[in-house]
Amino acid sequence: MRGVGWFRFCDSKGLLHKLYAPCAFIKRTFVTETSTGLKKTALYDTHLKYGAKMTEFCGYEMPLQYTDGIRDNHLFVRKSAGLFDVSHMGQVRIYGRHRVSFLERLVVGDIAALPPYHAVLSLLTNELGGIIDDTIVTNMGDHINMVINACCRDKDISHLQYYAEQARNKGEEVIIELQEHRGLVALQGPHAMKVLSKHVTEDLTELQFMNARVMWVDDVECLVSRCGYTGEDGFEISVPNDSIPKIFDSLCDSSMVRPSGLGARDSLRLEAGLCLYGQDIDDRTTPVEASLSWTIAKSRRESGGFLGDKVILKQLKEGVERRRVGFILQGAPARGHESIFVDDRVVGQVTSGVFSPCLGKPIGMGYVEKKYQKSGTLIQVEIRQKKVSGELVKMPFVSTHYYK
Repeated sequence: MRGVGWFRFCDSKGLLHKLYAPCAFIKRTFVTETSTGLKKTALYDTHLKYGAKMTEFCGYEMPLQYTDGIRDNHLFVRKSAGLFDVSHMGQVRIYGRHRVSFLERLVVGDIAALPPYHAVLSLLTNELGGIIDDTIVTNMGDHINMVINACCRDKDISHLQYYAEQARNKGEEVIIELQEHRGLVALQGPHAMKVLSKHVTEDLTELQFMNARVMWVDDVECLVSRCGYTGEDGFEISVPNDSIPKIFDSLCDSSMVRPSGLGARDSLRLEAGLCLYGQDIDDRTTPVEASLSWTIAKSRRESGGFLGDKVILKQLKEGVERRRVGFILQGAPARGHESIFVDDRVVGQVTSGVFSPCLGKPIGMGYVEKKYQKSGTLIQVEIRQKKVSGELVKMPFVSTHYYK
């Protein structure tokens, strides 16, 4: 997707429309087909019931926005809580005695040091140091749980299976399972804990950020992880597909919660300075270039042992020629792929842009030459053949409120 553009959606009567709006990330999910030939998640009918405008993402229908609109939905999540359907994400389990050493050959994180029921954001890398995908990795004791991006689902599974087969040929025990029978919802916002506490028996104050537990949510056994993609406190809840409409309705029954679409999800994640795979990072971008060096564990910097380690470790020592930065503009929002200028010279390119509901001005991120990466650098972005003035700033654009 691009930051803003025309999108097709179906209303509750199945009529096709077009909408010009900021858009969230392109995702896919394994589901059945709608009357339009597009695929759907287990929550498709639920979205229509709540008045969602459905948009096409890689052949699938997902809610772009609900009746309150993207801006109001965004602001409601920041002050209360929003519930997102993220069932388009892939959920993977890795079993076997050698699961940890296997995965450490493919990601930059220190999985061996990850305590049970703790999670970490990590990166799958390729031989050239590029990012295949970003993923949440959780140590579940007897297995490892991974959440992968839907747009990367097929290539990620092929990548994991290829190296798992190599491991098995060496006598290692590694089993990869894609959890196709499960969906995923994200409850995000400052009131998320207050809302979810009414549906579980566990004390959620004891569930720390980037921790996970198996617990019963409204009599349904779920995996609850304290994490999210908005910069707010919140939870991602993995639910069997046959129970996810019930869970969604139950959580939305609170006046503190609104169903939330991908439009608000995109503007929320951008205010939080979070990357969108395929747009801000890809398999030609390294963690160092993407300003994601913090995902590379200290032990991995010393020992390497993951795909692309020679390239990445060299960049950590010597630096890179370009780097991901954030900016604020004084005019129209950038859409992505526009040129960034300093003193009439092209020094980089925009990757994401949106109008920030919280700041009341356009924000974005992109890559610029090393020489121009400092905050405070004055820039111009060429939007529709007109140069718009702006300034590089530190991210996140809006303060994050992760649970502590």
